Amino acid sequence: MPEIIERWKEEGDNLVVQRQQTGLAEHADYCRARANEGLHGPAADFKLKASIPAIVVEHYCTTNGITLREFLKNKEHIRRIVNDPALADFRIAPGRM
Repeated sequence: MPEIIERWKEEGDNLVVQRQQTGLAEHADYCRARANEGLHGPAADFKLKASIPAIVVEHYCTTNGITLREFLKNKEHIRRIVNDPALADFRIAPGRM
């Protein structure tokens, strides 16, 4: 089962938090298997496009200076992360969102 590991350390006057998630390779394998088997969803207008790990969404939010709430409310952020070529291993249905 995937797990998020968090480490805290002091660097001078700063507190640095490092987070990582285990099981990303297995998650990518699962997504590729679903894609290869054509398990995208029940209808043409309702397909599972991707399964993005929580740590990837968290990194996107941190990098773009937004909250998780903003990410979920603005479909453009979701489109950006789902269509990102660097995250292609987590895609399930073909085509752009």
